[in-house]
Amino acid sequence: MLDAALKHLPLVAILRGVKPEEVEAIADALYVEGFRVIEVPLNSPNALDSIARLARRMPADAVVGAGTVLSVQAVADVEAAGGKVIVMPHADVAVIRDAKARGLFCVPGAATPTEAFAAVNAGADAVKLFPAELVTPSVMKAMRAVLPRELRLLPVGGITPDTMAVFKNAGASGFGLGSALYAPGLSAAQVAERARAFVQAWRAL
Repeated sequence: MLDAALKHLPLVAILRGVKPEEVEAIADALYVEGFRVIEVPLNSPNALDSIARLARRMPADAVVGAGTVLSVQAVADVEAAGGKVIVMPHADVAVIRDAKARGLFCVPGAATPTEAFAAVNAGADAVKLFPAELVTPSVMKAMRAVLPRELRLLPVGGITPDTMAVFKNAGASGFGLGSALYAPGLSAAQVAERARAFVQAWRAL
């Protein structure tokens, strides 16, 4: 399901700071623009409420889950809310293994080959290269050369429509999109406009 969603559009919408009362309209707008993976970081206001709302609302081909998942307890909380994907800023193998044991998708963060291989060996479905400001395209290209060819690598951090090409040429499979896509205070229409720019930039590649 995550694989199909990322094949449709390999861009993950990160809604850090979104509030439950606005999340549905924003997610609807993202879905219309082609997004199929939506992440609500757990340090957002009432994040589990937002995840539960999206789990109930979004079409079956959308994958909803949580970001900034730091513990096994948080994995359980996200599962209870209906989330299907666990996104992490780090590569804690205990959290990865717990997510996989629950039948959830897991995209841990890594900044080094050691972390990336540990994540893969623990069952990661993809690896988030984070922060992308640190894992530059040249660093990512070197990591791509040694990591499993089929592994999806998703740079996250400071990505804009203008910076995607250099990462894609270095081997990026897609991207996680944060504040350049959604920032607190933006309307659903404003997010849709930003989403359109990202989708057009990706398809141009």
